[in-house]
Amino acid sequence: MTAKELVQSFYKSDALIDSAVLKEYLHADILVDWNNSTGFVQLNYDALINLSEELGRAFVRSKIRISHIIEENDMITVRYSHFVKTIENPREEMLMAHFISIWQIKDNKLFRGHQMSQLA
Repeated sequence: MTAKELVQSFYKSDALIDSAVLKEYLHADILVDWNNSTGFVQLNYDALINLSEELGRAFVRSKIRISHIIEENDMITVRYSHFVKTIENPREEMLMAHFISIWQIKDNKLFRGHQMSQLA
């Protein structure tokens, strides 16, 4: 699988709301630098698993719509919108945020991430 295919597979999966699926994609030494509307946060493997578990408790569905994806060697840049369906209202799809992420792939896993997001 190419690095681009790995990232596409990651975003098509339920990894963001299912920590068991997420573990299949994460390198043990993953580190994500995330600039969001509340500031900067750095997430390691455990923090990402915890985040996925929290999202899984709040949302029944998570869907990513990729608008741009660029591959250069082991680096993938992806621009996408993240849509969710809440437990309270599973029939309505809501736009949660817009993202741009740069992923470095190592050992066919997500290794380093740099991400910016803006709430919808």
